[in-house]
Amino acid sequence: MGTAELWFALFLMVSVQFFELVISKRELVTTPPLPILPIPTSAQLKWQQRELIMFLHFGMNTFTDSEWGTGHENPSLFKPTGLDAHQWVDVASSAGISLVILTAKHHDGFCLWPSQYTEHSVKNSPWKNGHGDVVQELVDAANSKGIDVGLYLSPWDRHDKRYGHELQYNEYYLAQLQELLRRYGSVQEIWFDGAKGPNAPNMSYYFQDWFSMVKELQSSINIFSDAGPDVRWVGDEKGYAGNTCWSTINRNSLRIGDESIVGYLNMGDPKGTDWVPPECDVSIRTGWFWHKSQEPKPLSQLLEIYYNSVGRNCLLLLNVPPNSTGLISDSDVRRLGEFRRAIDTIFSTNLAEGSICKASSQRGGKVGGFGPENVLDGDHLWSYWAPDDEKAHEGHWIEIVGNGKVFTFNVVRIQEAIGLGQRIKSHEIYADGNLLATGTTVGYKKLHRLQMGTVQAHRVRIRIKKSRAWPLISSIGLHFDPYWHPKKANR
Repeated sequence: MGTAELWFALFLMVSVQFFELVISKRELVTTPPLPILPIPTSAQLKWQQRELIMFLHFGMNTFTDSEWGTGHENPSLFKPTGLDAHQWVDVASSAGISLVILTAKHHDGFCLWPSQYTEHSVKNSPWKNGHGDVVQELVDAANSKGIDVGLYLSPWDRHDKRYGHELQYNEYYLAQLQELLRRYGSVQEIWFDGAKGPNAPNMSYYFQDWFSMVKELQSSINIFSDAGPDVRWVGDEKGYAGNTCWSTINRNSLRIGDESIVGYLNMGDPKGTDWVPPECDVSIRTGWFWHKSQEPKPLSQLLEIYYNSVGRNCLLLLNVPPNSTGLISDSDVRRLGEFRRAIDTIFSTNLAEGSICKASSQRGGKVGGFGPENVLDGDHLWSYWAPDDEKAHEGHWIEIVGNGKVFTFNVVRIQEAIGLGQRIKSHEIYADGNLLATGTTVGYKKLHRLQMGTVQAHRVRIRIKKSRAWPLISSIGLHFDPYWHPKKANR
């Protein structure tokens, strides 16, 4: 070997050793923690992030000043002179709502689409000389604005003579379900309740058959019922979840329509084997259908509902019923606009932004990171703080430090990385060492509206007292709610 070849070989050997040393010293990216089962589907995650959606109760009851129709109403009563589904969708869009659910058929059995399986529908009404289709008009309007559509189809039918005859009626219901899910394009949520007629209290609904057909026709849809399978009822119609609210339940132990499970639905189950998050349904008015004698709830009540639904790991389904003209009333439009502006006023600014974040520990090093700074990066799902697995005995906490800035706030927001499961069982909030609030579950979002009112502090610490495995916090916010006056509220 010549001199040149010798020097080249030596150069290669040294280069390889150098790069091996660099690679050995380089810090490997830390892997994420394992999920805690059960976990949500992608459709459930999308649903949860909507936070606020709209119900549209509209039908025969709108024209008879009723909540529950008899089923004997003449289709000639259905005559909305100015129905404009584009107005409904514009109202929803202005309120930041991305999904609207229409009562395609309520308990009276009158269908808002020209079903081929019954004469009790819009095709026998004077509206558009029997050629109208409310469902289609909503779908067309929603598509033009990029709004998603959901449908409610009442299992109880007070008009159809097949009701009470189990096999025949279940076949009829399934046929109408197929009409809706095959004819009108993508449906994001289908809404079932368990109401039954007193004339047939032992009537069985073939829910499992219905659910299977729904998933066959639209695989990405979310099915709502008392027990899911995708979204569950919260157990009341006030819009309030339990102070403790798990997204998990045991579906196999539940029977749809069973009133004894209301408390279980309201709180969920930390040992639940199924991810079935709760939806809070409530109307902007006293009734579900429009009545001339009623006005919308005051803003303060709507905000109370928001804190007790979205702020307790739920989605809020707010009913805004069109009137007998076929429009959402001006008073409801104004109140819904006020509601959206109030939510934006409170939560559009996070007073903790730009602050220093500290924690009891963190998973891995700085590369790939699960450091506390992740709770302020705006990603509410997949970027999060995770503590060190090996330091569980030391207790877990995360702290926001003003670094010379004083925080002035009366709302604390905490969010978990629920894509890896719901974990936190109990927690505490401290400001400059003083206890502000205690809580149990967090889930997708927990909002603490402070009972002592506005607080000023240099540092805010959240202490996780108990959790299923390691807590994973994706976002923390400090907010000021100018509408919150606790002394007045507690009178």
